Amino acid sequence: MARALCPLALFAIVVGLAACTSGEKATTSAAGAVEVSEAVCRPTPVGRQTTGCYLTLTATADDRLLSAASPVAGRAQIHESRIESNMMMMRELKDGLPLPAGQAVELKPGGNHIMLLGVAEPLRAGGAVPLTLTFAAAPPVEVVARVGQPALSHTAPPAP
Repeated sequence: MARALCPLALFAIVVGLAACTSGEKATTSAAGAVEVSEAVCRPTPVGRQTTGCYLTLTATADDRLLSAASPVAGRAQIHESRIESNMMMMRELKDGLPLPAGQAVELKPGGNHIMLLGVAEPLRAGGAVPLTLTFAAAPPVEVVARVGQPALSHTAPPAP
C-alpha cells in the first residue's frame, strides 16, 4: 500500500508544480510589453527651455503610459492638446495615457505628446534625446529620440 501512495503523491506534486508554473507565466505575460517607434523631439531655439516629443506606442496588453523622464530636461510630462473656446489648450494627463492592447497610440503635434520642461542645453537638429518611459504594467522602456521635425500626419483627407 505504501508503494501505491508514492506514485499518487508524486503525481500530486507534479500537478501542483505545473499549476504554480503556469500561474507564474500568466502573471509575467499579463504585464506585456510596449513597442516604441518613430521617436522624435523638436529642436529648441537658444533661450527656449521647453519642447515636445512625439512617438508611437503599441502595447501587447492593455496598459497606461504613466510618466516620462530625460536627463536633458528638469522634468517631463505627458500632455494633451485640445481646442477649448476656439483656443488650443494643453494640460498634463496626471493619470497617464491609456494604451489599448494591440492598438498603435500616436503622440503627435496638436494631440497627445511628451513635454520636456527645463531643457538645460538647446536641442539641435541631428542630435539625440534619451527618454525613459514608465508604464502601469509593462517594464520601463528606454528609447533614444532623434532631434528634428516630426513627420506630418494626415488625419483628414485633403480638401477638394
